[in-house]
Amino acid sequence: MSAAHSPPADPAVPAAGDGGRDRARGAMLGLAVGDALGAPAENMKPSQIRHRWGRIEGYVEDDPAGTDDTEYAIFSGLLLAGHGSALTVAHVEAAWHQWIADRDEGPFRGAGFSERGTLENLRRGLAAPISAQHRHAWSDGLAMRAAPFGVFAAGRPAEAARLVAIDGTVSHDGEGIYGGMAVAAGVATAMVALPQGPSTGSAPGGTPNTDAVIAAALSVVPEDSWTARSLRRAVGAAQRSRYDSGITQLGTERAVRSAVVVGGYPWTDLAPEAVGLAFGAFAAARGDFSGSVLTAVNMGRDADTTAAVAGALAGALCGAAAIPEDWAGAIGPARGSCLPSMAGYHVLDIAELLTPQGAWARTAVRPGTGRDVGAGAGAGVGAG
Repeated sequence: MSAAHSPPADPAVPAAGDGGRDRARGAMLGLAVGDALGAPAENMKPSQIRHRWGRIEGYVEDDPAGTDDTEYAIFSGLLLAGHGSALTVAHVEAAWHQWIADRDEGPFRGAGFSERGTLENLRRGLAAPISAQHRHAWSDGLAMRAAPFGVFAAGRPAEAARLVAIDGTVSHDGEGIYGGMAVAAGVATAMVALPQGPSTGSAPGGTPNTDAVIAAALSVVPEDSWTARSLRRAVGAAQRSRYDSGITQLGTERAVRSAVVVGGYPWTDLAPEAVGLAFGAFAAARGDFSGSVLTAVNMGRDADTTAAVAGALAGALCGAAAIPEDWAGAIGPARGSCLPSMAGYHVLDIAELLTPQGAWARTAVRPGTGRDVGAGAGAGVGAG
């Protein structure tokens, strides 16, 4: 990992305490819920969303499911559970080969351009970091799978950022890696921040806990990076909206979106844009889970990823109990629609593996197969 991707050292932070397991479940389940809620609105404009559904307030499909965001987060979570802080680029590259590139499964399906470009490079025999030299190294494909690193490194945002940058070296570069680092650090801080609620108090520009999450994200990326500028603009727009007593929810969403979206640009998976929108939604909702996710969904663009990131941040902050029961209940094991090798894993299994109580216990069973998840994480995924 280059010096440009090295975050500052972590300060002393409080331990996650007894709520760590619930926060971990909230982060991973929040990611999957946001992904499933946002998937139908992906690549849409807000006006198109309103024309089709009005304002999205819940699932708009009868059989909601996650996309590549959830399946890649599971992939990275298994990899991290197997190697922990000893994770290397070689481990990540081996995992890509063993669980994706070297499998005879026909065309790569259901994934973004960065993943397709990485796969093509790996299959051509290129190694990291050259494998990340494709046209979409700046995409949000790392940001979408960054939450597990924050769960694992709860309270250690710099460590979360360091580890996700190692993961990203195989598939991303520059702003693509910065986006993942910001998300991982934000989740790591949300995991130990004060629980959301009236007792935490609030300030005109935000609440102490959401402010800490945002500050952590900004602390691990270069101040003059596109990612940092986009994140600051989006959060600033969300905070300024609070001073306008007459502003509507739609007005807030327009303000956040206008602050970061590159007008007329055809690709919606820009990491700086997606990360900015996700943190803007989180700030606008003051960390409330439903508000964070639905704000992200209704802004459109890469809505599954922005809602997945916002859901991971808010879920880590508020815990699994803050996720509406009907939303959480719709999340089942991964279907393998993008990564067939991830079929059968549930995000809650990953949450258990990444907590101090479960990360190294090789007892979790893969749903529906009887397979030992821990053994798969340590031996099957990226074992070098």
